[in-house]
Amino acid sequence: MEFSIATLLSHFSDNKLVAAKLLEKKLGCEDEESVQQLQIILDALERIGMLVKERGKYRRIPEDNVVEAKLRCSSKGFCFAIQDEEDAEDIYVRETYLSNAWNGDRVLVKIIKEGTRRRSPEGEVRLILERANPSLLAQVKKEDEDYRAIPLDDRLLFELMLQENGGNLEKAVDHLVHVSVVRYPIGDHPPVGQVTRILGSDAEAAADTDIVCCKHDLPQIFSEAIHKTAEALPTTFEPKELKNRVDWRKFLTFSFVEDLKRDCQPFIETAFTLEKTEEQYWQFGVHIVDIAHYIQPDSILDKSAKKRGSTVYLGEKVLPLFPETVIERYSLKPETDCLTLSVIMTFDKNGQLIEFNLQPTVINVDYQLTYQQAHTILSNLEQIPEQEQDLTERLKQLFFTLSPLVKAQRLQRGGFEIQLEPRSPYQDEGRVGTIIASSTVPIRSLLTELIIVAGKLVAEHLSALQLPGIYCTQPEPDWEELEDLIKLAQNLGLEVKLDPEEDIKPQDYYNLTQAFSQSSKVRVLNYLLHDTLKSSKYSSHPAPHFGLAYSDCYTHCVSPGQRYTDLLIQRVLKLLFSQGRDRRTKQSKTGVDLRSNSSHGNINWNVLPPTIQEELEDTFHLLITHLNDREKLAEDAEKDLDGLKKAEKMKERTGQVFRGLITGVQSYGFFVEIEDLLVEGLVHVSSLKDDWYEYRARHGCLVGRKNRIAYRLGDEVEVEVKSVDYYRQQIDLVTVGGGSAATNDDWDDD
Repeated sequence: MEFSIATLLSHFSDNKLVAAKLLEKKLGCEDEESVQQLQIILDALERIGMLVKERGKYRRIPEDNVVEAKLRCSSKGFCFAIQDEEDAEDIYVRETYLSNAWNGDRVLVKIIKEGTRRRSPEGEVRLILERANPSLLAQVKKEDEDYRAIPLDDRLLFELMLQENGGNLEKAVDHLVHVSVVRYPIGDHPPVGQVTRILGSDAEAAADTDIVCCKHDLPQIFSEAIHKTAEALPTTFEPKELKNRVDWRKFLTFSFVEDLKRDCQPFIETAFTLEKTEEQYWQFGVHIVDIAHYIQPDSILDKSAKKRGSTVYLGEKVLPLFPETVIERYSLKPETDCLTLSVIMTFDKNGQLIEFNLQPTVINVDYQLTYQQAHTILSNLEQIPEQEQDLTERLKQLFFTLSPLVKAQRLQRGGFEIQLEPRSPYQDEGRVGTIIASSTVPIRSLLTELIIVAGKLVAEHLSALQLPGIYCTQPEPDWEELEDLIKLAQNLGLEVKLDPEEDIKPQDYYNLTQAFSQSSKVRVLNYLLHDTLKSSKYSSHPAPHFGLAYSDCYTHCVSPGQRYTDLLIQRVLKLLFSQGRDRRTKQSKTGVDLRSNSSHGNINWNVLPPTIQEELEDTFHLLITHLNDREKLAEDAEKDLDGLKKAEKMKERTGQVFRGLITGVQSYGFFVEIEDLLVEGLVHVSSLKDDWYEYRARHGCLVGRKNRIAYRLGDEVEVEVKSVDYYRQQIDLVTVGGGSAATNDDWDDD
């Protein structure tokens, strides 16, 4: 069964009756076994009163005080149901009311006790909609003749009985293993699992990428059927395809590739052109590989990509959206005709956008450069061979003139960037959520400026033509996330101030980055500032994006081979090109140009046929939660690997002394950021043996009763690495020196 209860129930809306045959089609039930499983689930949902059957069709019964949420549990056994809506209350769920739901599961929760000013509402799990842990990391223990798997994640409050799986379970005892769940708990019967892989004697003996992949249940291979389908894809396109495309092969075209060591070749998805018009305007083209031409909806490759959601980057290991055959076959290669969808932007001499249009195109890449090669060309303008003069002139215009002007426009409307070394493999902002400026490869962020504009314009076009779309949004940060950072900056002598009563604006972040640049601790401050940004999310409606300072709409569209969302956007644009109505009626003598922004405000009819419009809207509505979950999973996995590598690095340095900055203070101790390594550890209050330390929340410090030594935000301290818990990525530190003299204010009552 490839679908979840959550997916099934999402097809019931507006109190409508839905036929079982329609559900079979929507859920991809193509064999008798799948059809029978679906019927069993429908019967079960009918029995528990979730659905009602009328005239052979099903309708969902609305329930009062029942909400959909995701469980977040603690190791102590209590859980909260986190609703998807921003600012919605979390619901407390006691262990006895979990109904065998696990941490991370998507559930329906019935509120059984209303909340008060001081207490959260309480609820009980009514139904498990989607399981979050089809597999997990565990340690195998043997009791009598039974083998049990104890999850490493202490928020998973159960043990699994293990079945034999063709291997000797005795070899797995006291080892770290990857366990697939064969059966979830039913009533009093415990869950059952099978060991799929022995990773090592413990977490430290296992490969970090294996730990991350198993922990987050990331698919590492493609099935044989998917590989065969990929091999059967065409290696070229039919000549008749060119009749429907604008030919850009006559223009000098260049692309960029990351010079990074990875186990999978990079997917070159974008190429660029820069020309001058007769009016001496710049015409900049972002040409995006037309993956939608080759990957058909509901094909086996499409279903696989939908399930994965996004390429995941784990250091040198890449878990791609598509098999390598697709990457190799459809990357934009030099001296090869390639099908693309293009965003053509026209800018005046001040970098102001004049117009744009979207076109199906064919291109031929003349030059493929690494960012370092482009940087070298621009650094040695006197030594350019004659055959590269045209390329060099375009690179000069792009990186010395046009992109800085566009950047100035963004900063003028309140945008910001954060100085860090680039980590995102995407050419737009990726999962980072804002533009990262690098001192070592500055042209990378300058190119990102223009690529982000392309995403903005595609979003504007979808919105203006009222087409179904998926928008990338980012809420404003919480004041609580910024409060300690503001105190830290102030304690470092920086003049920064934010009013907690006012909304946080992108301009505030710009002001903070400017203030931080005056400090010798700028690297740590920027790192902490970036961590205060919320993760981006997808929405079927236009919404602001804080990190890019867009107040209305933005979308992802330049990586259709790495993000499923971008592929969906391509399909909408291709439907616009092929099915869009450019006039109200066939009798109208003139129409609008559906590919140009000149059509904005001039359309008062449905551009797409109603059946296509409605089907796309329903599809996108159902997909949003899944796409957000997959992006969150990818982000968590990438951060997890980063954390494991830092823990490994510090494990090797146990006993060594480092200088660090106090970046957080709590009653139980204080956090120290080791500046050179950007690694955070905890000095627990119990390790401060020289005095009894009291916590002063208002001043953000711990103060010794007798010696009057204070440890406050912004203090520099010398710390020794005491111990490292590799799997939990917890680094324990002890102070060797530092702190500051307590002031009279530190002794004021809070």
